[in-house]
Amino acid sequence: MDKFYLTTAIDYVNGAPHIGHAYEKIITDVIARHFKQRCDDVYFLTGTDEHGIKIQKTAASAGITPKELCDENAQKFKDAWKALDIDYTRFIRTTDEDHVKIVQRIFQKLVKNGDIYKNSYEGLYCSGCECFLNPKDLTEDGLCPDHLKKPEIVKEENYFFKLTKYKDAIIKHIKENPDFIIPQFRANEVLNQLEDIQDISVSRAKSNVQWGIDVLDDDEQSIYVWIDALSNYITALGYDVDTPSDKFKKYWPADVQVIGKDILKFHSIYWLAILMALDLPLPKHILAHGWITIDQAKMSKSIGNVISPTSVLESFELEYPDAFRYYMATAAPCGKDGNYSDEDFKEKVNAHLANSMGNLLNRTLSMLVKYFDGEIKEEFFAVKNNELVGGSISLLKTALNKVDLVKNNFDNFAIAEAGLEIVNLVDITNKYVTDNAPWTLAKEGKMIECGQVLTTVLEIMCIISALIYPFCPNIAESMAKQLSFDLSKKLDDLTYENIKTGVLISKENIKPVFLRVDSELADKSKSK
Repeated sequence: MDKFYLTTAIDYVNGAPHIGHAYEKIITDVIARHFKQRCDDVYFLTGTDEHGIKIQKTAASAGITPKELCDENAQKFKDAWKALDIDYTRFIRTTDEDHVKIVQRIFQKLVKNGDIYKNSYEGLYCSGCECFLNPKDLTEDGLCPDHLKKPEIVKEENYFFKLTKYKDAIIKHIKENPDFIIPQFRANEVLNQLEDIQDISVSRAKSNVQWGIDVLDDDEQSIYVWIDALSNYITALGYDVDTPSDKFKKYWPADVQVIGKDILKFHSIYWLAILMALDLPLPKHILAHGWITIDQAKMSKSIGNVISPTSVLESFELEYPDAFRYYMATAAPCGKDGNYSDEDFKEKVNAHLANSMGNLLNRTLSMLVKYFDGEIKEEFFAVKNNELVGGSISLLKTALNKVDLVKNNFDNFAIAEAGLEIVNLVDITNKYVTDNAPWTLAKEGKMIECGQVLTTVLEIMCIISALIYPFCPNIAESMAKQLSFDLSKKLDDLTYENIKTGVLISKENIKPVFLRVDSELADKSKSK
């Protein structure tokens, strides 16, 4: 694997980030960190969508310019992703100068090639969706099904993109590439949508929408959301219609584009058609994730259940975001909806991260110090010259098999499923400790056997630290430090021999890698 390029949807800056935005960025970051363990060159793009009528109206009501509103809210997204350890390569804004110039040139090229034409149009426009709707798409009450608002009748002369020209090619691509849309069951939804697609408006009259990218050679039109927003995935790499950059040539096509299921139509139909019109390769995969509900209810400003991702860190006084990252990344099976609740968050992260994984490492290291002064001896190893010996063969083989299972899950972008495989390995290792009872072996004077059990567990903990790293980078680094394990090691280079002989750790250096969120130690307000 020479490179891995992945993108998220760019978030609309009409408001602040919420837990749904965070879910997408977290699972994408987990994917990026995993593939960094398998590939030396990973490019991770995220950013913000900053043009359109909603921005224009919100800024006007606040008495500021649209750019001032965009600057303020784009920073909120950046601050949130920093708090969540989202390690992106570039944060693109559609107001970035390089993006604006390339979008204008893309638009010009599509006009020149005959893929964009000008036409008068009257239709039902939803400002929430920023698109025209067909009457059949509305509810029985004539409302937009997503925003539950009545669309306005808009009559304009706009530029249109010949979406229908690429209908058959898109259908063919989806049918011939069953793993293009993930999860696969969503492909049928897209194929159904393709049955009655029409050409789409790709500009708005400046008399109605002033806040946008100017159409060159036409002072009365602004480039509309689809070519502006969707093109960010290639403009960020330096695509240009005449001389694409070396970076673009290196990274495009995207290996996976991560989006919400509500914008799948735009990415699997509109975006593909634009790329076909530009004669560019198509992305390898589009991952359409589900929504996150709050206590089983859809997030809504009117209900008042919209949660800021950083508020979770603050309310549980989490020093690092690992627990929240793990919970969100494992909140839903691939492509399905997930749910957040405070109680479930506490129960899940305490059970998986504190009670199972953290306690397993802590008690194993404590026994190593108690019985052997923290020293790993040569005779404790279950591996000799990379050959398995002794009674630990099954567990060590299981651990490396889990590495392959986790990699396979990530290859299919089944992030939650990968997390559960790691937790399962922790559970299997805990059972191994219980079954082999090193405390009993020590009491009976069977010190070599006791040391072999502890060393085997610590070998497994090295593997677990590598596997859990994409989900919980800070916890993984704490684990690796106590194990003297190099986390920069690629997954393919993991072996049965991760622990070195000699003194591994002293009593004072054994620290819990994750405190229970309801423990007295974890609750700073109680410990003051």
